Amino acid sequence: MVLTPVSELKPGTRLNNDVFTEKGNLLLPKGKMLLPRDLTVLQAFLIEAIDNERPAPPAATDTPLILESTTIKRPERVSFEQSYTSMVHMIKQCFQSALAQDIPVYKLRTGLEQLISHSRHYNILTFYPAQMKQDEYIYHNALLTSLTSYRIAKWMGVPENEGMQVALAGLFHDIGNIRVDPDILYKPSRLEPSELDEMRRHTLYGYEILKKVTGINEGVRLAALQHHEKVDGSGYPLRLDHTRIHVYARIVAVADIFHAMTLSKNYRKAQSPYLVLEQLESESFGKLDPAVVTTFIRKVTQFHNGTSVRLSNGAIGKIVFSDRDHPTRPMVAVNETIYNLIENRKLHIQSVLQH
Repeated sequence: MVLTPVSELKPGTRLNNDVFTEKGNLLLPKGKMLLPRDLTVLQAFLIEAIDNERPAPPAATDTPLILESTTIKRPERVSFEQSYTSMVHMIKQCFQSALAQDIPVYKLRTGLEQLISHSRHYNILTFYPAQMKQDEYIYHNALLTSLTSYRIAKWMGVPENEGMQVALAGLFHDIGNIRVDPDILYKPSRLEPSELDEMRRHTLYGYEILKKVTGINEGVRLAALQHHEKVDGSGYPLRLDHTRIHVYARIVAVADIFHAMTLSKNYRKAQSPYLVLEQLESESFGKLDPAVVTTFIRKVTQFHNGTSVRLSNGAIGKIVFSDRDHPTRPMVAVNETIYNLIENRKLHIQSVLQH
């Protein structure tokens, strides 16, 4: 098999073989003549090279041709999902016993490292836990916040040797909830003022729990304490301004809000990830660290030209162009119609579809 770099392909080139996405789904069919848009789609799917060699006539024993460079190995995808499920169970056991015994940081870190090793298959906008039980929301939120915080830290240039500490900060940010009355924690309706005060104490509880834990640095403890602080000093529990909020807490705050809003709860449906990104953007003015928010939005929307999406009117189309100044409102092609979501504010992307 001879691979041709995508950078060397030209419009008008005819494909001699099917091209598949990383997940093994057909992206471009054999015989298609490449258009400029198709080259953009290949780049959007991070495909570096394709097999465009004319295949020899298959013998009776030949197996179907699959491009090694563009097809994800199914066992690797399964490994990520299995590792994710195992980690949720481990987190649940550790959190439930944390008040009575030491938190097994080394065990949790080892599990996280294994999961992160497969995290190239973790797409922040499209991944949703399979069969998530409502009473396990806090464990899924902890793990997803951990994975996303790790990714944001890498994007922001946090030193490599601190990456796992940021991941642990995301994992433990809400551990104080284990000391909150379950009737308050899982209440399906609006909290009374006294209940809200108790809920907010989870930040203090979390810091107290983590003070005695070894294997984590002070940034992890401060993330538990400060992830609800706001850069304008309006947050809780200490009303700190941006100069006193640890960078781990500023990263975790963005990841936590994103997943809290895109996961379903027993009293609220999951929200569109693109609408949540827009809300994060508005929150970056005085509430969240604008550098963290800008980096997060720019990165998670960067490679989505060609991605299939469902619009709020129910139509399914593909992103064909994203304006870097308005990354949450791309141009979407639905059949022969192009919707410019910057101009059409009545529409938004409801969900990003798996490929």
